[in-house]
Amino acid sequence: MTAPLRFGLFIPPIQSPGESPTLLLERNLELIEHCDRLGYHEAWIGEHHSGGWELIAAPELFIATAAERTRHIRLGTGVNSLAYHQPLVLADRIVLLDHLTRGRIMMGIGPGSLASDAIAMGIEPSETRRMAEEGLEAIVALLAGDGPVTRETDWFTLRDARLQLAPYQQPRFPISVAAAISPSGPRLAGRFGLGLLSVGAASPAGIEVLANLWQVAEEMAALHGQQVRRDEWAVCGALYVADTVEEARRDMRRGLMEWREYMGSLSGMPIDLSITDVDQAVEEMNEGKFAVIGTPELAIAHIEGLLEQTGGFGSFLLTIGDWGGREGQLRSTDLIARKVIPHFAGQLRPPQEAWAEMKADAATLKATIIAAQAKAAERHAAERAATKA
Repeated sequence: MTAPLRFGLFIPPIQSPGESPTLLLERNLELIEHCDRLGYHEAWIGEHHSGGWELIAAPELFIATAAERTRHIRLGTGVNSLAYHQPLVLADRIVLLDHLTRGRIMMGIGPGSLASDAIAMGIEPSETRRMAEEGLEAIVALLAGDGPVTRETDWFTLRDARLQLAPYQQPRFPISVAAAISPSGPRLAGRFGLGLLSVGAASPAGIEVLANLWQVAEEMAALHGQQVRRDEWAVCGALYVADTVEEARRDMRRGLMEWREYMGSLSGMPIDLSITDVDQAVEEMNEGKFAVIGTPELAIAHIEGLLEQTGGFGSFLLTIGDWGGREGQLRSTDLIARKVIPHFAGQLRPPQEAWAEMKADAATLKATIIAAQAKAAERHAAERAATKA
């Protein structure tokens, strides 16, 4: 039996610098608490150091705070930019979180998405993918615990290094490799038998190559004697839902155009920045499959299309922007939890079928109840009569 699709949050976060950064960070924590209560399965927290929009510099610190406020939701680094970290120190921090969260931690890794981060640290952006691979080699070896690890590169050195603390989850916590459009992420996932975190699915180009990227991961896994599993593949996408399409469009007057300016300037998304009308922008994004802005039914259709196109994956992650403001975001995630998640978990069909069967037989059931009530009344009357006699 196929496991139900899991749902979660992908929180870079992407939020306008026009508001209090302290309150924006608190809003993200509040959203994770809200989604923990609603039954979302996981939340992935990004790492960025420049630009003013993606304000979480240390996902481990953010996760430690979120873990104290939640009970069930799994928490992942989405992602640690490996080129910025000494591998032993980073592995130590994630192992510590694994213990502090009692096994709710996941590790996402990648080269880093902002060239401005690398440049500020004196790192050539074209080198970050090579550095990420070298860092991952070291981290996987350290977590295996087979003995001391010695590595020397042009940017880090390990000499007889070992972890003094084994992971809480055995043999280790889940690790996923970020992938956008290039094959570098799936190649790493396949080489080491890791999960895949497809962060580029909120664009036509990203959606188009999803199935091909998984094929790359499978081919590399076979080449290296590893195995990759579809239930360890998470696909990110932007969803915003309301009770009606009109309500969702109205909500987009808060946050959408600023988000488009940031993403259109930064990413490879072919967003037409000359569009200044919100309704026109929504049309462009829905038609271009950048996002689903509408109703739960439209969200269900979109995700079912992705499942069919890719052959299946384990998690769908809502890419969190700053759409609809705080209240709109809470309403949207609540509606997704009530209408979209249970659809893919198979939870809606049994009560709906039970209600349909009852309605179909309502007349007979009602007559049976009336007859039973009448019989009870007759019995009571007969007993009273006998007592008086």
